[in-house]
Formats: sequence, C-alpha cells, structure tokens
Amino acid sequence: MPVSSFMVPLGTPAPDFALPSLDGRTVRRADFAGAPALLVAFMSNHCPFVRHLEKHFGELVAEFPRLAAVAVCSNDTGVAPDDGPDGLRDQVERTGWDFPYLLDTGQRAALAYRAACTPDFFLYDADDRLVYRGSFDDSTPGNGRPVTGARLRTAVEQVLAGLPVPEPHHPSMGCSIKWSPGNEPA
Repeated sequence: MPVSSFMVPLGTPAPDFALPSLDGRTVRRADFAGAPALLVAFMSNHCPFVRHLEKHFGELVAEFPRLAAVAVCSNDTGVAPDDGPDGLRDQVERTGWDFPYLLDTGQRAALAYRAACTPDFFLYDADDRLVYRGSFDDSTPGNGRPVTGARLRTAVEQVLAGLPVPEPHHPSMGCSIKWSPGNEPA
C-alpha cells in the first residue's frame, strides 16, 4: 500500500548527516556548504515507485550542475535485501546516477528528515532551509501520466533563481521506509 510523505514545514533547517557512500567515503551535509541548493532524496532499489522515475530523476539532477544532490537509502535490508550496497550499486549502474548514494543503515537520517516513503524529496536553499518537499511530478506506476519531473524541476529552477517555491506542494507517494524494529517514527 502506497504511503505519502509527511510534508515537513517549509523553513525547517536541513538536519546534519554523516553517512557512508557506496564508494566508501563519508559524506556530510556540511560538504555542501556554499551550494545554492541541496536536494536530499530518499530512494531505494526495490520500490516500483522509485523504479518508475529513477532514470528521469538522474537526468533532472544532471540538468542543474549548481544543484548539490544526494540519494539516501534508509531501508532495513533484512526487510528489503535488494536495498543493500550491491543492489544500490546495480541501481547506480542502471540509472547512471553520478551523485553520492548514501547508506543510512541506522535510519537516523530518515528520522531526522522525517522521510516516510521512497521516493521522498527534500530541497533546501543556500541558507539550508526547506523550500520544497513533495512529489517528482503527477506520474505514478500505472496511472498513465508521463514522467516529466515537472514539480521538482520547477522547484529547483525557483530556488536556483533565488525565488520562493510557490505552494501548493503535493506529497510524494511511494513505498514506505522499511523501518528496523524500534525505529518507526512516532
């Protein structure tokens, strides 16, 4: 059953993180200080909602060289084994993503960002304040609408231009984060 994002309040500061990437280095939010925008996308390899848009997501990020972007996988691999490092490497190879893909095995980043599903998108401005949270576009698996990235693209264009991202923002919808026992959000 699909889950929708929590729609964290706009203006919320970007939580810190220090997570290992698939290439073994530690990536921190502070590594992106000075970027005009940071996109934190909670993703997974197994979810059909992510697979539906993953290639388009990579293409969208590539359109904006000034945009700092990371993907984060927070799923418990005991529940979703395809979301382990080998599965995520396969996803990167399949999609051509060239931004860091981070492993949130303790699920602290997902909890701090209030991620609910995959995909779940959080866009921050140069002051590390949330300016957009919501869906990629109107398309979901099986609804027949084309994958365009229109909602997220518009948000990125606005923040890179130093403009507010007009509401309404529409929640992202996808597979629930696969929480480890005791980590479920309150």
